[in-house]
Amino acid sequence: MKYLNRLLLICIMLSAIVGFAATRAATGSITIVNNSSRSISHVYFAHSNSDDWSNDQLNDNAIAAGQSFTISNVNWDQSQVKVIAENQDGCFLTTVVDSNGSVTWTITDSTAANCGGN
Repeated sequence: MKYLNRLLLICIMLSAIVGFAATRAATGSITIVNNSSRSISHVYFAHSNSDDWSNDQLNDNAIAAGQSFTISNVNWDQSQVKVIAENQDGCFLTTVVDSNGSVTWTITDSTAANCGGN
Protein backbone atom coordinates (compact mmCIF):
# COMPACT_ATOMS: atom_id res chain seq x y z
CA MET A 1 0.00 0.00 0.00
CA LYS A 2 2.86 2.36 0.83
CA TYR A 3 4.33 1.69 -2.63
CA LEU A 4 1.03 2.60 -4.34
CA ASN A 5 0.76 5.84 -2.35
CA ARG A 6 4.27 6.86 -3.39
CA LEU A 7 3.57 5.96 -7.00
CA LEU A 8 0.36 7.99 -6.93
CA LEU A 9 2.20 10.96 -5.40
CA ILE A 10 4.89 10.79 -8.10
CA CYS A 11 2.25 10.67 -10.85
CA ILE A 12 0.47 13.71 -9.41
CA MET A 13 3.73 15.66 -9.18
CA LEU A 14 4.69 14.79 -12.76
CA SER A 15 1.26 15.84 -13.99
CA ALA A 16 1.59 19.17 -12.21
CA ILE A 17 5.03 19.79 -13.73
CA VAL A 18 3.83 18.93 -17.25
CA GLY A 19 0.75 21.12 -16.79
CA PHE A 20 2.85 24.06 -15.58
CA ALA A 21 5.22 23.77 -18.54
CA ALA A 22 2.31 23.69 -20.99
CA THR A 23 0.77 26.90 -19.60
CA ARG A 24 4.02 28.88 -19.46
CA ALA A 25 3.96 32.14 -21.38
CA ALA A 26 5.76 32.17 -24.71
CA THR A 27 8.32 34.95 -25.10
CA GLY A 28 9.61 36.41 -28.32
CA SER A 29 9.97 39.50 -30.45
CA ILE A 30 7.97 40.81 -33.37
CA THR A 31 9.49 43.07 -36.01
CA ILE A 32 7.03 45.00 -38.15
CA VAL A 33 8.47 46.14 -41.47
CA ASN A 34 6.41 48.89 -43.07
CA ASN A 35 6.93 48.62 -46.83
CA SER A 36 3.63 50.41 -47.49
CA SER A 37 3.17 54.04 -48.46
CA ARG A 38 1.31 54.87 -45.20
CA SER A 39 2.64 55.20 -41.68
CA ILE A 40 1.52 52.77 -38.99
CA SER A 41 0.24 54.72 -36.00
CA HIS A 42 -0.79 51.92 -33.60
CA VAL A 43 -0.02 48.23 -33.02
CA TYR A 44 -2.08 45.97 -30.76
CA PHE A 45 -1.93 42.30 -29.72
CA ALA A 46 -4.88 39.94 -29.23
CA HIS A 47 -5.47 36.23 -28.76
CA SER A 48 -5.59 34.61 -32.19
CA ASN A 49 -9.24 33.61 -31.80
CA SER A 50 -10.48 36.75 -30.05
CA ASP A 51 -10.72 40.52 -30.24
CA ASP A 52 -9.33 41.23 -26.75
CA TRP A 53 -6.89 43.90 -27.88
CA SER A 54 -3.96 45.00 -25.76
CA ASN A 55 -2.80 48.56 -25.23
CA ASP A 56 -0.95 50.26 -28.07
CA GLN A 57 2.47 48.62 -28.35
CA LEU A 58 4.07 51.61 -30.12
CA ASN A 59 3.78 53.89 -27.06
CA ASP A 60 3.05 57.07 -29.02
CA ASN A 61 5.57 56.19 -31.74
CA ALA A 62 4.76 55.52 -35.38
CA ILE A 63 6.34 53.30 -38.02
CA ALA A 64 6.96 55.54 -41.02
CA ALA A 65 6.76 54.20 -44.56
CA GLY A 66 9.98 52.33 -45.30
CA GLN A 67 10.85 51.88 -41.61
CA SER A 68 10.61 48.98 -39.15
CA PHE A 69 9.94 48.61 -35.44
CA THR A 70 10.77 45.69 -33.14
CA ILE A 71 8.66 44.89 -30.10
CA SER A 72 10.86 42.84 -27.77
CA ASN A 73 10.06 40.60 -24.83
CA VAL A 74 6.56 39.79 -26.04
CA ASN A 75 5.04 37.52 -23.38
CA TRP A 76 2.00 35.62 -24.53
CA ASP A 77 -0.03 32.83 -22.99
CA GLN A 78 -0.74 31.05 -26.28
CA SER A 79 1.48 29.68 -29.05
CA GLN A 80 0.19 32.34 -31.46
CA VAL A 81 -0.64 36.03 -31.17
CA LYS A 82 -2.79 38.20 -33.43
CA VAL A 83 -1.01 41.43 -34.38
CA ILE A 84 -3.21 44.36 -35.42
CA ALA A 85 -1.72 47.45 -37.04
CA GLU A 86 -3.62 50.68 -37.65
CA ASN A 87 -2.38 52.89 -40.46
CA GLN A 88 -2.64 56.67 -40.79
CA ASP A 89 -6.00 56.31 -42.59
CA GLY A 90 -7.53 54.41 -39.66
CA CYS A 91 -7.50 51.09 -41.54
CA PHE A 92 -6.65 47.91 -39.63
CA LEU A 93 -4.29 45.22 -40.89
CA THR A 94 -3.95 41.91 -39.08
CA THR A 95 -1.83 38.80 -39.06
CA VAL A 96 -1.32 35.86 -36.72
CA VAL A 97 2.26 34.92 -35.82
CA ASP A 98 4.01 32.43 -33.56
CA SER A 99 4.64 34.03 -30.18
CA ASN A 100 7.83 32.14 -29.42
CA GLY A 101 11.08 33.31 -30.99
CA SER A 102 11.65 36.18 -33.40
CA VAL A 103 9.16 36.82 -36.18
CA THR A 104 8.84 39.48 -38.85
CA TRP A 105 5.63 40.84 -40.38
CA THR A 106 6.09 42.86 -43.56
CA ILE A 107 3.25 45.24 -44.41
CA THR A 108 2.90 46.37 -48.03
CA ASP A 109 0.32 48.37 -49.95
CA SER A 110 -1.26 45.06 -50.97
CA THR A 111 -1.70 43.79 -47.37
CA ALA A 112 -5.44 43.32 -46.81
CA ALA A 113 -6.91 46.15 -44.74
CA ASN A 114 -10.21 46.64 -42.94
CA CYS A 115 -11.18 50.27 -43.42
CA GLY A 116 -14.65 50.02 -41.93
CA GLY A 117 -16.39 49.64 -45.29
CA ASN A 118 -14.50 52.50 -46.94
